[in-house]
Amino acid sequence: MDKRDYYEVLGVERGAGDAAIKSAYRRCAMQHHPDRNPGDQQSEERFKEAAEAYGVLSDAEKRALYDQFGHAGPRRSGFEGFSGMEDIFSHFADVFGGGGGRGGQRRGGDLQTRLQLTFQEAVKGCQKEITFDRHVPCSRCSGSGARPGSQPVACPTCGGRGQVMQSMGFVRIASTCPACRGQGRVVKDKCDGCGGGGVERKRETVTIDIPAGVDEGNTMRVPGRGQASAGGPAGHLYVEFSVTADPRFEREGDDLIATVPISYAQAVLGATVAIPTIDGDESLDVEPGTQPGTVRTLRGRGVPHVEARGRGDLHVRLQVVVPKRLDDEQRKLIEQLAALDGASDLPEADSGGFFRRRKKKK
Repeated sequence: MDKRDYYEVLGVERGAGDAAIKSAYRRCAMQHHPDRNPGDQQSEERFKEAAEAYGVLSDAEKRALYDQFGHAGPRRSGFEGFSGMEDIFSHFADVFGGGGGRGGQRRGGDLQTRLQLTFQEAVKGCQKEITFDRHVPCSRCSGSGARPGSQPVACPTCGGRGQVMQSMGFVRIASTCPACRGQGRVVKDKCDGCGGGGVERKRETVTIDIPAGVDEGNTMRVPGRGQASAGGPAGHLYVEFSVTADPRFEREGDDLIATVPISYAQAVLGATVAIPTIDGDESLDVEPGTQPGTVRTLRGRGVPHVEARGRGDLHVRLQVVVPKRLDDEQRKLIEQLAALDGASDLPEADSGGFFRRRKKKK
């Protein structure tokens, strides 16, 4: 089913400010919150839909991409929605209050790395291994933070709820428990391996599938490969791409421009020349009488669209190369051609074969 317009989902105008967007999302999320609509699949889908809309419209970069390219736009910055309910709660804990509205579990921190790709890897797609350091659940205590053989106990400050109530006049507001940081449990007998933190540092290697058509600065999200969290879901790994330029092409979005040199004779008489494409060299027929700077467009021969079917175009710019040196025979032939064209005052050639400047007329 086609996605609804994000502004329509939240019920705001396209020019709405950040405060209005946040308020609209909170209202919509609370209306369709799973805890208020147990077993209601439609409400759950609306809840997820609202979270995706807010995830885009609350971020200036993603919102600009959405306004320009629609639903495919935010994916260019690495946004792929949310992996599940806990992911939504952990992302928008400030909206729901305290630890996100479900037991106070906090998502681990995100990681970011940069990956170098060749031009061909970027436009054709590939698999790449990435090695990085991150926090993972402690191998000695399995992430509990407690010494093996012992267990965390209920937090005495919040009674294990992960939240404390604060009164502001007639209004009571739930906030994250400062003692257990929303976990609902505290460690009395700490693990010797992690010091009670529940995580340890580890070097990991993951293989990612890079789609065809990515470009310089594009970001890909690898869910769950960020920092581990004591009791909560792991964060995400964001991979930013850096692409090595190819001297044969200029890239403009998903279109490519290739400048192909041809001789004066080929331009006048016509010829078949080799041109570069991302699939290898191919032949192109140059029509007789081709003018310098002529551009031939090959539809669908450019870069694949990352978020849609099809490819951009390849624009071949034909550049007529004028020789800087002529030997005697070449110059004689050119002079004969000039005579046929009616020219009569071409400069004389010197002994080295260079063109002399025309003598000033007295």
